[in-house]
Amino acid sequence: MSRLAFTLHSWLGLISGIFLLLLGLSGSALVFMKEIDHLVNADILRVEPRGERLPLDMMYRSILKNHPTSAGIAWLNPDAEPEEVYEFRLYQNDGKLSTYDLAMVSVNPYSGKIIREGNLKDLSTGFLHWMVQFHWSFQLGIPGLLLATIFALTMLLSTLTGVIIYRKHVWKVLTFREKLKCKNWRTLSSGLHRIVGVWALVFNIVIFLTGFWMNKFSFDPAYWKRQTIAMPESSLAVRNIDQLLSKAKTEMPDLIIKKVYMPTQPGKNFLVSGTVASQSAVFGNANSIALDPLTGKTVAMVRIADQNIPEKLEAAVFPLHVGNFGGVIIKVFYVIIGLLPGLLSITGALLWWRKFRKKRVF
Repeated sequence: MSRLAFTLHSWLGLISGIFLLLLGLSGSALVFMKEIDHLVNADILRVEPRGERLPLDMMYRSILKNHPTSAGIAWLNPDAEPEEVYEFRLYQNDGKLSTYDLAMVSVNPYSGKIIREGNLKDLSTGFLHWMVQFHWSFQLGIPGLLLATIFALTMLLSTLTGVIIYRKHVWKVLTFREKLKCKNWRTLSSGLHRIVGVWALVFNIVIFLTGFWMNKFSFDPAYWKRQTIAMPESSLAVRNIDQLLSKAKTEMPDLIIKKVYMPTQPGKNFLVSGTVASQSAVFGNANSIALDPLTGKTVAMVRIADQNIPEKLEAAVFPLHVGNFGGVIIKVFYVIIGLLPGLLSITGALLWWRKFRKKRVF
């Protein structure tokens, strides 16, 4: 069992090592994405408040005029400070499997001026936004999305085989009785791999299980087929967006709004989501209210407190993956732990090379 586990562990690590390193580096950088983005681009992302903010409906229709084939528009920061620009995410589909079609627009809420605009597949909106799409698909479109999902599975298997290999060392490492030997690079890499692997065990299972779960739709042939059909021209919501938002606030007054989805295609609802004061942050924006953009009537209302355990677990998947359910300490922890798969791939490669050289010698 141990020999089989070691063989699987080695090959899984060698095949996916470089990609896990890239996923870990990009994921760690994205934990503080908003903070870094606003620090680096403070000159364009902070505006001087002048009078009242423009109606959201006006910005919605202006964006659609420039992007007439969008699948939907999400307002990402409805809780923006008075001096912050509005950030919008655009969902698109050009009919090509080689692209993962996300775009973004930053708008001055007082003048309506577009501050920055572009697709996440290039660097026109900045390196961090490019990295968002890289983290999900390696910038390889739908095949890249599938590749990232498969690597999440390989890392889960690698973690489980690692437990089998180092099962006698787990308790020693957790109780700080496992010493790191620095006699040479071989003993150092072996000790680092063992100690880091044990401490990262639970986190790796959570990160890669949630990553796989969010992207499992990439295995669906029907999803691939839909991506080969270019998005038709958008249709504007009949109802005023500000009126729809106002009604959502009235219908669900305790909702702390974190995201507003504005439909641009027939059959899609206007959706407002967020949290409530009594809710654990680990459930993210699991509370929502959906309105029909044609009639303005409430279609559905979801409160995480009323959901069953499977639905609550589903709601916790994204926050657990990105680490946005806590303060700075949680985020720093995610940054550090997020780098560990890369370190494990490096030390694992060194261990494999040592074993490979021994075989060649004998």
